[in-house]
Amino acid sequence: MKLEYNDKFGDDRHQVQNGLYIIPTPIGNLRDITLRAIDILGSADIVACEDTRVAKHLLETYDLHPKLIAYHDYNAAKQRPRLLKKLEEGNVVCLISDAGTPLIADPGYKLVQAATKAGSYVTALPGASAVLSGVLASGLPVDRFLFAGFPPPRKSARRRFLKEFEFCPTTLVFFESANRLSGSIYDMFETFGNRQAAIVRELTKKFEEIKRDTLSGLSTELGGSPPPKGEIVVVVGPPARKIASETEIDESLCIELKEASVKEAVSKVSHALGVSRRLVYRRALDLKR
Repeated sequence: MKLEYNDKFGDDRHQVQNGLYIIPTPIGNLRDITLRAIDILGSADIVACEDTRVAKHLLETYDLHPKLIAYHDYNAAKQRPRLLKKLEEGNVVCLISDAGTPLIADPGYKLVQAATKAGSYVTALPGASAVLSGVLASGLPVDRFLFAGFPPPRKSARRRFLKEFEFCPTTLVFFESANRLSGSIYDMFETFGNRQAAIVRELTKKFEEIKRDTLSGLSTELGGSPPPKGEIVVVVGPPARKIASETEIDESLCIELKEASVKEAVSKVSHALGVSRRLVYRRALDLKR
């Protein structure tokens, strides 16, 4: 079925063009789907989704019954040629994730890339995104931000990963699971220093919660509580000031080390200059030598 509908905000009537449509789905509240998304899903020959059960629940809410095909990390290599063939045959294929915008920390990139190379029509609809909703609700600067995805689960790998963004001058946005949140926030504090941050949980849902504090404050709070539940976005603000040079760090350390232990000096300089304790500690050891 090819749905023809009247675009009340334009001048012409048109049909849904054959091709691949990347369609965001609600991240919690089922009413956060767009009217255009409903139109195109109703016209789809095939909807590729992560979990057919999750997709079926959403689609049946809006009385939509397209053919569903599971498409996820574990079967993508097998399903991708089938979907490309459907596109070649002139079908309307929609790609959705369980929640939010497909391809954002979800499978789908290789399908979009292959469909584009094959000459198929490919487009993406605007819609729900935990990244955008999270950074907007955080209260932190949004003029420039970087989405970094999920940090690695193991501590050593996570710290190496976070170090890549240590000197990034923008707001940083991460996804994290509930059981690893406390460790990640502590490692962010150790890596980035005591920046402003926000933990945004269960966006658009009944128990939505936003905690805004410094990384140190959030780490202390999480350390004394059981892991929170639900989907979590972590937003870390940019450095409060221009990143201090090694010369500035060394000069400050020399002053503090005259009257304080290494640990105390590192803590004071890290807080004063807005630099990670790990970096200041490394400079303090070099000075001691």
